[in-house]
Amino acid sequence: MAKKDITSHAEVANGDVCETLPLLTGEHIQGCIRVIRGEQVILDRDLAQLYQVETSQLNRQVKRNIQRFPGDFMFQLTKEEADSLKCQNGTSSWGGDRRALPHAFTEQGVSMLAGLLRSEVAINANIAIMRAFVAMRRFLSANAGMFQRIERLERHQMLTDQKMEQVLKRMDELASAITPEQIFATGCVWDAWSYVSQLVRSAKRRIILIDNFVDERVLLLLTKRAEGVSATIYSRYTQQFLLDLEKHNGQYEPIGFVQTPHKSHDRFLIIDDEVYLMGASIKDMGTSLCAITRLEMKPDTIMSLLR
Repeated sequence: MAKKDITSHAEVANGDVCETLPLLTGEHIQGCIRVIRGEQVILDRDLAQLYQVETSQLNRQVKRNIQRFPGDFMFQLTKEEADSLKCQNGTSSWGGDRRALPHAFTEQGVSMLAGLLRSEVAINANIAIMRAFVAMRRFLSANAGMFQRIERLERHQMLTDQKMEQVLKRMDELASAITPEQIFATGCVWDAWSYVSQLVRSAKRRIILIDNFVDERVLLLLTKRAEGVSATIYSRYTQQFLLDLEKHNGQYEPIGFVQTPHKSHDRFLIIDDEVYLMGASIKDMGTSLCAITRLEMKPDTIMSLLR
């Protein structure tokens, strides 16, 4: 029976036919060469397939002669490196029930293996591997300029992406920022409601509404405040509103109510330490031309006039 050539399908030593291996061509071997930690390496699993031995057998030989394999000849992958390779290869494992992390062999490490695995298959495979490493070096050297240009383009693209991300982030910040004043044309009820809702959500400690014309819509608006933010309404007494307020406070975080001792024409909304003058009651915002303006005064100034 003719001797099986190294480039044909492999058989394990005990005669059992193992999985079909690719041909030992330069192209296939170069496909086994990976760049890890800046070094061109071949994993123990790939070397074992090329040498037609079990991975465990190869690693046992290395372990018995570990003094021949310093760190620049062989190193073990970290879990992060192994996981990254699995993702690149689109596989969840290295084949079989392998618990140990793979070992990676540099060109010097592969050369050292030649002295340990002396079968004809291993010798021929080692020659092919050495030629593949040389071919890879020549390819990288011949295309060094192209790789540098690609690296510069990738770096430029990364910087561009970072700048674009900053621009988009700033645009989002500007879009979400609360402007100190707003004017709403007749019929812009939703715009006015959205703006006041944004003010309510921005409160960190307290909300005080001074408005002589309130209804259940004010209660709905104040439920938008963050948890722990107090809310108090200063308004004229109406039986219906107090009934609505009682029902609300029985289910949600209570809203305080203080009856104003005298009439007030303007409406004020205090958000923490900022005072907003409103041209219309909240229930009527946007039904006619109106404005909301932040005032340069302390809340105590307004509150003192209510006493």
